[in-house]
Amino acid sequence: EEKIALKRVPRLVEKLESIPDVTSELEASIREDGYVLDSASPTLHGVRVGIQKTEQDIRRQMDQYLTGKNAQYLSDTIITIRNDRYVLPVKAEYKSVFGGTVHDQSSTGQTLFMEPQAVVNLNNKLREYQIQEKREVERILWELSQKLMPYTNSLHQNHYVLARLDVVNAKALYAHELRATEPIIDANNYVALWQAWHPLLEREKAVANDIILGEEYQAIVITGPNTGGKTILLKTVGVIQLMAQMGLYIPAGENSRVGVFTEIFADIGDEQSIEQNLSTFSSHMSNIVSILKQINDKSLLLIDEIGSGTDPQEGSSLAIAILDYIASKQSYVIASTHYPELKAYGYDRPKTINASMEFDGDTLQPTYQLLLGVPGRSNAFDISKRLGLPSIIIDQARGLLSEEDQDLNAMISDLEQKRRRAQRDADKMRHQLELSTQLLEDLQRETEQFQANKARLLEEAKERANTLIEQSQDDADKILSEIRELQLRSKQSTVKEHEMIEKKTALKDLKHEQALKKNKVLRKEKAKKALQVGQSVEVLSFGQRGTLVEKVNDKEWVVQMGIIKMKIDIEDLSPIAEAQEAKQQVIVKSARASHVSSELDLRGKRYEEAMKDLELYLDAAILANYPRVTIIHGRGTGAIQQGVHKVLRSHRSVASFEFAPMNTGGNGATIVTFK
Repeated sequence: EEKIALKRVPRLVEKLESIPDVTSELEASIREDGYVLDSASPTLHGVRVGIQKTEQDIRRQMDQYLTGKNAQYLSDTIITIRNDRYVLPVKAEYKSVFGGTVHDQSSTGQTLFMEPQAVVNLNNKLREYQIQEKREVERILWELSQKLMPYTNSLHQNHYVLARLDVVNAKALYAHELRATEPIIDANNYVALWQAWHPLLEREKAVANDIILGEEYQAIVITGPNTGGKTILLKTVGVIQLMAQMGLYIPAGENSRVGVFTEIFADIGDEQSIEQNLSTFSSHMSNIVSILKQINDKSLLLIDEIGSGTDPQEGSSLAIAILDYIASKQSYVIASTHYPELKAYGYDRPKTINASMEFDGDTLQPTYQLLLGVPGRSNAFDISKRLGLPSIIIDQARGLLSEEDQDLNAMISDLEQKRRRAQRDADKMRHQLELSTQLLEDLQRETEQFQANKARLLEEAKERANTLIEQSQDDADKILSEIRELQLRSKQSTVKEHEMIEKKTALKDLKHEQALKKNKVLRKEKAKKALQVGQSVEVLSFGQRGTLVEKVNDKEWVVQMGIIKMKIDIEDLSPIAEAQEAKQQVIVKSARASHVSSELDLRGKRYEEAMKDLELYLDAAILANYPRVTIIHGRGTGAIQQGVHKVLRSHRSVASFEFAPMNTGGNGATIVTFK
């Protein structure tokens, strides 16, 4: 069997009550099909062993009759049971010769089912065991019932819940087998069944239809000849609507809608009655009279061949009047008729539409396809001509039709042709829309995947670059620590001061830019962020050098190339690295050339130069193991002093700093204390 996965139904499952005290004993005593197991009691086990042994003895004894000289008296070589006793089929004429007790005979009377005298005692013994078994089973069931008595309410509750679960499971299995879909419940009773078919018809053979009711119109009048499929369409609507209101999935396409009607009335089929002396017309009219007494604005009516079974003129008039009355009650109705007088009904009434069942003029066969907005027409002339009726008769019949009827049939035929063309165009456009939608979804999915991969690769590249940078910084700290340790151990430094400063400088220059040189993606991203007005760049598409004049937006810059200014895409720009300035040597005051001075004089220097010298000097002073030093920055505009303090605040080896005393420079100098 095919299995399907069902979601849990928590509100029902939570209502199940457990009975652990008795459950284990029940499982050990009774099988799922109700059979009491041998393990239910030792007595029952013993009795059943006796039954089995006695049956074996009986069969062993009776086998001798099947193979011995008595076999000639048997009509068949089998052992059977009659009235709970083992017997043999004996030919009637050998009754007295065979001997024994007759328990039954065949329908022809030629075979008697006889119990041989030799097994009478064994059969009696078997019967005694069977009676003992029955009594022991009854005793076991009585005891188990007594143990279950305190849980009567729980059992009733579980029975109710399990029944509900069984219904839910049955609905799910039926929906799966039917390949049904979940309908959308519309509070305004808007019914839209897409590609709906009758659930009792084979899905592959049934003709599916789109059926719409309730939004623009509340009445559908299906006109046209019989055998076109009008009746099955009415039944399909009724069954599907009832299925939905019972909580079942429906045999229709996705996004189908159903309403919630308080009553669904149907008058379908010929209900003439001999007993009640009712004709077809009387039967239909009795039903309609009963229905019209009960309808309201939430009623759905399905009427087959409305007004039929009487004079056509009177019947069509009655049909129109009945439909008008239903409309006055604002009820919903789908009615079929073959009266030509109702072909124009849908054009004369609000919220009403005509419809018909399509007929293939080439094959002269119905297609069972519903055509909304197109009234039905008779095809009697075409069918008769195809079947061989003489043309002279057909032409005379056409002439007997009124000019209005001929014009109406011509109009309907033209509408059918236009409808077919429109349907073909709609199918073509629907197919193209599906292809376009699928293509758009594929493109969106690929774009999202590309963006995700791009972000992931960029992040991975950044992580690798940062790992290299952190490793380089750790290596630098390790080297400096080793140098400092060696210098502290040695009474006389074996490392020259400028060599240590240069080594520290080289290590500090190991920043993101060095790591990024090997990574084009990161270098390009960093270059975009680093672009500034006045910066020299190369315009890749022209192979020309230019200067950034103005940033237009995140994607464009105005670039000056000679006497020409142009807007250039940022992807087309590559920054040009300016020549590195010659490294400035730190000027220190020192009593001895081989030692770092305890003072650094930054007066008269540019800001950038002063900050670079300060960083180099602090590293050298730390290596020289100074507890404190003095930075002379002067007063001036205060820019150098602010820059010095900013560097000192962020330096990890600086414990504190303060302005010098008034007699040693005041706020023109800063004393730095190291950790």
